[in-house]
Amino acid sequence: MTNAPIENSESISGVVVGAWPILMNRTDIITLKEAIYRTGKSDKTLRTWCRLFGISRQTHTGAPIEISAPALEMVMHGDMEALELLRSGNRHHPRVRRFFDHLGLSV
Repeated sequence: MTNAPIENSESISGVVVGAWPILMNRTDIITLKEAIYRTGKSDKTLRTWCRLFGISRQTHTGAPIEISAPALEMVMHGDMEALELLRSGNRHHPRVRRFFDHLGLSV
């Protein structure tokens, strides 16, 4: 599963239970609406990914969901190793940096 695209998120269970949050810079953040546009996935699928993979934050109920664009890209490409490196704060690792470069973001 490490490098396979995530097509059926229902088959993945407890991926980030107890995992540390992904720290996001303002430039890394996209809205749920933007994530839907970028991925072509449904609102429900993206909310599920956010919950399963811990790639978003929401300050309080009703607040907008803020999604890490690099983390979303990692999930879309099935690169869970890069996602865990990002989660650990290793933004300069070549495997992580590749996603930032792809999105035109600075690490």
